[in-house]
Amino acid sequence: MTPLKSQSDLYAEISAFLQRNPQKSYKAKELARELSMAKSDYLELRKALRALAADGKLLKLKKNRYAGLSKAAMATGILRVNSQGNGFLVRDDGGDDVYISAKNRGSALHKDRVQVRLLAAIAGDRQEGVVVDVLSRGRSSIVGTFRWGKHYAFVVPDDIKIQTDIIIPEPESSGAQDGHKVVAVIDAWPHAHLNPEGHITHVLGFDDEPGVDILSIVHGFDLNPEFPDKVLHEVEKYQPAPLDIKASGRLDCRDWLIFTIDPADAKDFDDAVSLQKLDNGNWQLGVHIADVSHYVVPGSATDAEALRRGTSIYLVDRVIPMLPERLSNELCSLKQGEDKLCFSVLLELTPAADLVNYACHESVINSKKRFSYEEAQALIDGSQQNPQALTLRAMLDLSRKMIKKREQRGSIDFESMEIKVRLDEAGHPVELTRRERLATHRLIEEFMLLANETVARHVGETLAEEMQRTPPFVYRIHDKPSKADVMELLKLAKLFGFNLDAPKRITPHFFQRLSREFQRSAASVVLQDALLRAMTKAKYGTANAGHFGLAYKYYTHFTSPIRRYPDLMVHRLLKAYLSDPLGTSEGPLTDQLETRCKSNSESEVRAQEAERASIKLKQIEYMENHIGDVHDGFICRIVSFGIFVTLPEFMVDGLIHISDLGDDYYIYEESKYQLTGQHSGKTYRLGERVRVRISRVDRNERLVDFVLVSKENTKKPDEARAPEYKRERRGRRKK
Repeated sequence: MTPLKSQSDLYAEISAFLQRNPQKSYKAKELARELSMAKSDYLELRKALRALAADGKLLKLKKNRYAGLSKAAMATGILRVNSQGNGFLVRDDGGDDVYISAKNRGSALHKDRVQVRLLAAIAGDRQEGVVVDVLSRGRSSIVGTFRWGKHYAFVVPDDIKIQTDIIIPEPESSGAQDGHKVVAVIDAWPHAHLNPEGHITHVLGFDDEPGVDILSIVHGFDLNPEFPDKVLHEVEKYQPAPLDIKASGRLDCRDWLIFTIDPADAKDFDDAVSLQKLDNGNWQLGVHIADVSHYVVPGSATDAEALRRGTSIYLVDRVIPMLPERLSNELCSLKQGEDKLCFSVLLELTPAADLVNYACHESVINSKKRFSYEEAQALIDGSQQNPQALTLRAMLDLSRKMIKKREQRGSIDFESMEIKVRLDEAGHPVELTRRERLATHRLIEEFMLLANETVARHVGETLAEEMQRTPPFVYRIHDKPSKADVMELLKLAKLFGFNLDAPKRITPHFFQRLSREFQRSAASVVLQDALLRAMTKAKYGTANAGHFGLAYKYYTHFTSPIRRYPDLMVHRLLKAYLSDPLGTSEGPLTDQLETRCKSNSESEVRAQEAERASIKLKQIEYMENHIGDVHDGFICRIVSFGIFVTLPEFMVDGLIHISDLGDDYYIYEESKYQLTGQHSGKTYRLGERVRVRISRVDRNERLVDFVLVSKENTKKPDEARAPEYKRERRGRRKK
């Protein structure tokens, strides 16, 4: 008889045996014989079978028989959890998302890569599943608040999507005090019905200490502000490229009137522009992009770290760059008055802004001026007649014609909903404003869009025709929204007073019209957000599918290689095709191209979530100074425990709890998404304008509570689903 080694070994042995015999089922005694187990180990076998079945790692059939899981009934992917603890599996195979209820998550957390057993689907219902295995954790550490309990210490995670506390068996060694923000690592999680155990790796400080809140974001998203020593040593060896133009074969643009236009506080400048009148009356627009690929070569430590990061991350008070400062702010940055290596796209445009010719060149430039957006705008609006002012005005005129042409194709122009947070020297927020979008912002955006589209079309169309095959490339893909999502959006819009017919065909023109309508609404913040959520998320991929939102057949990211890794990949591929038109040496650059695209799409999502979280923290902190103030808002969401109200002035939402509506007993009518007074018949509906008083702000829970002051009456809305907001009150925790 084979001796029983350990519980984990037994689990593995049972699972492996059942997987080798997928068409059969066994009783416990039959398995004991097949596994040559001693009689003394039989009880342990039965316990193991029950535990594996409870965790969904094998099937328990009728008459106490057990079987392995069919591969057809399994799926893997990334788990996305909402604030109620329920989740969805984003499948690796691209299939429809699988709903995972809180009770079926096991020990899986938000962003974990998991294996799921699919449950029998009912016709018309969504597919459901049970997590059977956590393949890899989505985060290496968890940020939370350290607490001393009566009998043990534990960490309460900041992320409300993690609704279980982490027990800390040996808290004394960390030096943490009750109430400290800490970083914890899970060491063991023996069963989903028990709390995980872990240890503390960092003590960040008390929540109200300067900088602790943003450090919580940094650690919570597994961001690393510091570069490995190996990368820093490698970058120190890089030297400015020798500028023997004839020997390099680069286009010499150093005498051209070229300048950069960036935010006033920018330190890295990766794009510059130029405009020249040609003899034939057309314009030559130059888009000059920093040649990062000259320094960061495949296989280097710097390249590996840039790929791991994927993108620079712009938090509210700091930047976590993709590349070390020596590259991003020095060698590659297109600083005023310095010769720099670039990759230039020269675009010949008619006076009506029609593109008639283009060329791509490795080049050398010397920026004659570093403008902020505000400085460039002032020069355009002023009366100066110097070459820079005249060139900027000509650029503005050309960009406006380009914008009009793009809009005629159906390209969607979303109004900026970004909040700008002004901080004092101690890092406290002193002002929240809507980020202003000047004509110079749109000018640069339009030129970059055209360069990106031209490069993608050059490879996907021109080179494909010359090579008589489709060369490998990195595209920026944006799929068409689904009909179901469009219908949900229209139902929501109706609740806000928009009676819109469903389109016969889903086109960019339709979404363009919606965006324009929504921008005129007082509830534009909610409506524009809902419109964005109805559209699929743009991503990177090697199979061109076009860009729905921009109405481009071909599109890529080429213009920001200092801060985005996909742009660096595009530069390398484009260089390879320019030097080798037949693509005979493309192999090393195209290995794992799709895998890298997927990785960069995930890095982009992480960066966006971290950036929004840092802004949200400062919004909440800002509201602490306005407790007791009265503001106008509108109802953006209705749930069983109250109504959520958005304050457009601050782009902040808060809760009026149902218990604070003391004039009646209110019933939640889920099908109508409204609260109705049982005696008075008074209702609260989506889109209604209200005046509220800020009653409570909890920075730790990131919650704002309101008290109703008054409300306006509106027309009765039709039934619809309310917009989904990511914030919810924290539920009860397992202890």
